Amino acid sequence: MKQKNFITIGTFDGLHIGHRYLFNRLEALSVQHLQKPLALYFPLPPKTLLSNHPEMTVLSTPKEKKHLFKALGLAARPLDFDACRNQNPQDFFENVLLQQYQMGGLLVGPDFAFGKDRRGDTDFLRRECANRNIPFEVAGFYQTEGEKVSSSLIRKTLAMGDIERVNGLLARPYELTGTVVPGHKLGRKLGFPTANLDTGIYKILPLGVFAVKVRVGRRYYDGFCNIGFRPTVNTIHSCLPLVEVNIFDFHQSIYGRKITIWFAGKLRNETKFNGLDALVAQLKKDRQTARTLLKQTSGLP
Repeated sequence: MKQKNFITIGTFDGLHIGHRYLFNRLEALSVQHLQKPLALYFPLPPKTLLSNHPEMTVLSTPKEKKHLFKALGLAARPLDFDACRNQNPQDFFENVLLQQYQMGGLLVGPDFAFGKDRRGDTDFLRRECANRNIPFEVAGFYQTEGEKVSSSLIRKTLAMGDIERVNGLLARPYELTGTVVPGHKLGRKLGFPTANLDTGIYKILPLGVFAVKVRVGRRYYDGFCNIGFRPTVNTIHSCLPLVEVNIFDFHQSIYGRKITIWFAGKLRNETKFNGLDALVAQLKKDRQTARTLLKQTSGLP
C-alpha cells in the first residue's frame, strides 16, 4: 500500500520562523501517523495576484521559495492559484487533496481558507476529515515578544528598515537576487562603481543604505547597497526604486549576470546632499561603517 502524505497548505511567503514552527509540527505528525510530510504552496501570494498594484509585495519570489523548501529538506509542490480560487471546496478536497496528493492527514493555520468565496475554512476541513477518519489539526500562531509572527509583520518591519529584526524573524538574512543592468555610470566617476540590479516587480525593496554580503558566481564579497531614488543627482523617473550595489575590492564587468545580496543591517536613510563632494564624503563613511558591521555580523553566507 502506497504511503499517504500528511499535508499542510499555504502561501508561506518568506518561510519565516512561524512557518518553520508549523513545518516542525508537520514532521512530528507525519512520523506519528507513519506518513510523509508534504507542503502544498502558492508560488505568489493570492493578494499579490489579485492586486492592481502587485509591485514590491512579496518576501520570497517563486524561485527563492523553491530553494528555501529544498534547504529545509521538506517536500513541496506548487499549487495553481487560478485553478483553485473558484473551485468548489468539496471538489478541491476530493480531487486535489485526496486523489492527486494522496492526503492521509492535514495540518493548517487558524486563518486558512480556500476555494470559491473562501468556503473551505477550518470548520469545513474538520468536518470532511472527520467523515473519512483523517487526522486533522489546526496549529496555533507562533509568537515572539508577545506578537504573532506573520508575513505581514515582516513586511511592515522591512519597510521600517529594521533589518536585524527581519533577519531574526526569517531565521536568515533577507536577500535579493537580480540581473546586473547598465546604469548612468555616475558611481564609477565618483570612485564607487555600482552594479545596478533588476530584481523584478514583486520583491519588496527596503529603502535606504545597507551593509550587504554579495555573491558573484561562487565567490562572496562585502559591499554596501543603496535602494532609492537618487535625490542628489535626480536621474530616476520610475515608480520602483533603484538597487545599486558597491562591491568592495571587485573590478570585473558583470553586466547581464545574476548576483545575490544578503542584508546585514541598515546604515542610514537615503539623503539629498548639497553637491557631489558631500555625497562622496558620505559614501566613504558608509563604506567604512559597512566593513565594520559586516565583520560583527554572524549568520551571513
